[in-house]
Amino acid sequence: MKIFKYIPKIVFVLAVLVASSCKESLTEINENPNGVDPNTANPNLLMPTVMSGVGTQYLKLGYGRIAGVVQHTQEDAWKDGFNDYNWTEEDDEWKAWYGFLRNNNLLYKRSVEMGFTFHQGVALTMKAFIFGTIADLWGDAPYTNALKGDAGEMLPAFDSQEVIYKGVIEDLKQASALFATADVSTYAPGYDVYYNGDKLKWQKFANSLLLRYYMRVSAKLPDVAKAGIEQIYSSGVYLKDASDDAVMDYIGTASGDSWPTATAFDVSQSNWRRRRPAATLLNTMVASNDPRLKVWFQPVHVRWVSDPALKTGVDEFIRKDGVIQTGVKSLTEQELRAEITAGHKFTRHFNPITYKPVRPDLFNGPLNTGEYVGIPAGMIDPTYYNENPTTGQQVQNQHASQLSYAYQGSKGGLLKARLASAAESAFILAEAAQKGWAAGGAEANYNNGIKQSLQTWGVADQYDTYVKAVAYKGTLAQIMEQKWIASWTTATEAWFDYRRTALPALVPGLAPVSRALPLRFIYSNNELNNNGDNVRSAIEKLEETNFSGPRKKNSQWSKPWLVQGTGKPW
Repeated sequence: MKIFKYIPKIVFVLAVLVASSCKESLTEINENPNGVDPNTANPNLLMPTVMSGVGTQYLKLGYGRIAGVVQHTQEDAWKDGFNDYNWTEEDDEWKAWYGFLRNNNLLYKRSVEMGFTFHQGVALTMKAFIFGTIADLWGDAPYTNALKGDAGEMLPAFDSQEVIYKGVIEDLKQASALFATADVSTYAPGYDVYYNGDKLKWQKFANSLLLRYYMRVSAKLPDVAKAGIEQIYSSGVYLKDASDDAVMDYIGTASGDSWPTATAFDVSQSNWRRRRPAATLLNTMVASNDPRLKVWFQPVHVRWVSDPALKTGVDEFIRKDGVIQTGVKSLTEQELRAEITAGHKFTRHFNPITYKPVRPDLFNGPLNTGEYVGIPAGMIDPTYYNENPTTGQQVQNQHASQLSYAYQGSKGGLLKARLASAAESAFILAEAAQKGWAAGGAEANYNNGIKQSLQTWGVADQYDTYVKAVAYKGTLAQIMEQKWIASWTTATEAWFDYRRTALPALVPGLAPVSRALPLRFIYSNNELNNNGDNVRSAIEKLEETNFSGPRKKNSQWSKPWLVQGTGKPW
């Protein structure tokens, strides 16, 4: 889908892009003298800016450091924020999400003024998605009085997380009702970068988000969640097939509209090369011969071989097609790729009896001889993993797997920002059915979640074999494990699931000072300085835990309303 080719037509929206703190983001919209007057803006022109911004930001979280939290990936250098949750304030994230809301608010106002019912539904769905994400990430936040700077509301109060979630649910219900009868004749083809004006697919998207948020609040508002999920299931209008997933394509014409690890805009390939599969995910997939493994990850370039006949503890040099390459301890990623593509095989031998780790304080073995090798979560220094010969900041670990070369690309194929999926909806219904709610059969929904995820990644032909390997045995742990795997590149959902269920049973590594997975983002000093009383009031409602540390309540390890009193995840 051609997304960003429409951007030249919507230059005027720069007038409403976020460029300041939350306090500033909630003030009136400044007019761009070189742009279109917001009072006469066409809603069609506003949609792609909102939708592409949200899709890009959501993907950056789910493919980025939140993937480190849920142990989908790890970074092997400069890894503190990614692997170890060494987070500080989240000012840029806060400004980004409220910036999207400001643009979306104009989209909704103009849609109402012009009687564009389809566009109203889109705006309400995006409003719910954005506010829901804000509440998910931080907890309490400006909601009722947000976006009222033009009415003099310069220091908005923070609504509770509960109030925001209830508002999100109501907006999605209203959006769904609008899509059911919406007039799409006002839609200009090409400006909807998710569904190109297909109102039924938008209704399915809205209803699948309802499934998401009903399940999100199920521990705190079980009656609301049960009735809501049963109603959506009964309607039959939700994402059921991967072809209907809410996705945004990348077109790759510039770094801003390209996949985050695209090497076209990263000559050193550092962003792609430093991001490795986490052992937690990779080992789980290897154990069940998961067909998605070979789509997402590569075999190691230089595989360890156990050789009891080796006279030394470990080969100093690598072997090419079995022949020792004297003087060659390693090759660059580019060299190895070219040689392997040409059909050559690289190994390195060790004697399992006499082998001793070079740095037992950083890597104490054993050596991983697998075809696919992931980085263990939270290592003190992951550059030493598996006796990598090129440690430090210039690391190119030839003894650990890389992500697929597809993730070096800028656009096309697998490279989509996915906001909601049929697989996610199926796993939600499986969990609901297991609770005894009227949402179909738990096993049937579980199997369908797997099927839709395999379809997403182009390996649906291997469903029959794989589903037997992970056959449903009636446990919530199975449902959440498969949902966690299926959330690849949308790791935020796996994080929020872990927070409310403690599943999968992820174990932090040695490096994180807290020794626990984080639960939320930190309110920034900028917000404290500009809207201090309201921010401090929100912080006071957080629950400090044994892991909160020196930040006390305003910590990534403090509990928001959603998990207070639930005993989850720890």
